[in-house]
Amino acid sequence: MINAYSADGTTTELVPTEVPQPLRDDIVWLDLVEPTPQEDAFVEGLLGIPIPTRDELKDIEPSSRLYIQSNSVFMTASLVYRADSEDPHLTDVAFILSGNRLVTVRYAEPKSFQLFIAALGRVPEGKRDGTTLLARLLETIADRTAEILEHTVDHIDKLSTDIFRDRGKRRPPHYLESKLAKIAEAHRLVAKVRDSLGSLSRLLTFLMNVPHMQADKGDSSLCATVAHDVETLSEHASFVAGNISFLLDASLGLINVEQNAIIKIFSIASVVFLPPTLVASIYGMNFHFMPELNWHLGYPLALVAMLMSAIIPFIIFRWKGWL
Repeated sequence: MINAYSADGTTTELVPTEVPQPLRDDIVWLDLVEPTPQEDAFVEGLLGIPIPTRDELKDIEPSSRLYIQSNSVFMTASLVYRADSEDPHLTDVAFILSGNRLVTVRYAEPKSFQLFIAALGRVPEGKRDGTTLLARLLETIADRTAEILEHTVDHIDKLSTDIFRDRGKRRPPHYLESKLAKIAEAHRLVAKVRDSLGSLSRLLTFLMNVPHMQADKGDSSLCATVAHDVETLSEHASFVAGNISFLLDASLGLINVEQNAIIKIFSIASVVFLPPTLVASIYGMNFHFMPELNWHLGYPLALVAMLMSAIIPFIIFRWKGWL
């Protein structure tokens, strides 16, 4: 699908034709969403520039994501999408500045694009050109990334509260193990956010040195602000990743503590019942010459001996602080 956005804010869906018609001068942004090969060829005929395909976006090397060809600027960044689900992904998006137009090629629906399209009418009419739209689109992407990190921090705080709260109360079986899965989901999302911020940082550094961007001080200043925001978000993402690692280590430690407590209970039971077992074993030998067998008080004394043999070690262990 090819969406064409004009300077007055109207949107038109372009349909490939055998003989491409020249684009209207007021078309400032072409947004290619999961384009077919025919649509790629159609846009190439309109603008006279190569359009990267899905496979080219996947296979492109990190060192070849930013370049200038035929007076057009080609940039590729990795953006997070499906961040609100349990299975977030990265998608490669191409940004192309060709003359006064912006061309974007994407094979997913990052929420940042939806937010930018919804707010497109707020861009001043006199500033709706490809360079300005690109700067504001990158600003929206940075804002969306900040929102993802904010939601992740809230999720981590809730997990931390659930893990460390009411430790004295009995928890359901495998309670902490279920939290490990939630921690892994948060770690995966933050890792993808950090990858996305790294690609955005390289793109913005390259873009600020492009003549298209340096020609307008307002756009250049906005790009510098977004670049600073991306750097700050990268540092914040590293901090969040550190908190997730701590929470993971703490959860594993608590699981070990609970397992050790269970083993401790079995050890206490073994120590308590071992002496009575010894006494019972002795009096179960049934030797012919055992004086206690003829005592009237032999049986109750044997029971008392077994009871005392269990209580005395327990008292000694508690006094030593071993229990």
